[in-house]
Amino acid sequence: MDFATIRRFEAGGLRAWPAETVSYDGTWVLRLTAGHPSKRLNSVNPLDPGDDRNIAERVERAVHQFEAYGRVPTFRVSPLCADAISTYLDEAGWRTFGESIVMSLDLENAPLGEAMDQIPLKDTQRFVNATLKVHGYEETLRSGLSRVIAAIRPETGLFVLEEGDEPIATAICVRDGSLAGLFEIATQPDRRGKGFGRRVLLSALKWARSHGAEMAWLQVEADNEAALRLYKSLGFREAYRYHYRQPGTQVAERTKKKKS
Repeated sequence: MDFATIRRFEAGGLRAWPAETVSYDGTWVLRLTAGHPSKRLNSVNPLDPGDDRNIAERVERAVHQFEAYGRVPTFRVSPLCADAISTYLDEAGWRTFGESIVMSLDLENAPLGEAMDQIPLKDTQRFVNATLKVHGYEETLRSGLSRVIAAIRPETGLFVLEEGDEPIATAICVRDGSLAGLFEIATQPDRRGKGFGRRVLLSALKWARSHGAEMAWLQVEADNEAALRLYKSLGFREAYRYHYRQPGTQVAERTKKKKS
């Protein structure tokens, strides 16, 4: 995928899942969120392969900013991150983890004929209740998740598949121009493999298509084989990958010594 298209997806992701605090160092976007520990919401996102000036000084500034905020310094390394940044982090002892895949789907090719018409929820708290239960999130995430959803500016659909009053599967669809991003996709563990995830996703995609979206995208951890099978069965294909970097043990120890 070319850089221009990757930039569209990355920019869409920043708008669709907004952090509480955003600052910039050149084309590095620093995102911090006190109410939610998600790495996506608490990371440095370099967005220009050519922006590799003064890396050591800028990394040090980012580290100080994250530590002052009470977060572990974290870089999100996508194809838009300059190679020199990755090299610097390698040499400085930062560890690599959390590889994820960005997948995309042309909605003209989506199997929407089998999709169930579903009106998105207007009640954010009902959706949050369902999400906490389906994902198994701690109650402490309730406030932060509610604030993140409330801060989304593009048109947003909240989808919950229920049996009676019991939530079975959830998804958020953010329609931003011709793009539709999917988030918080999950199915109750004891209901997986029975088609509930497929049903809620197709409903979300049908809603997005009817509201003008042409391309859908999502992010999934590279080792989530069950989710990858589901997304591929719907026609999603890999667009690009990213991973996270955090200071290793030696880096953390050096930081502690400097503070003392």
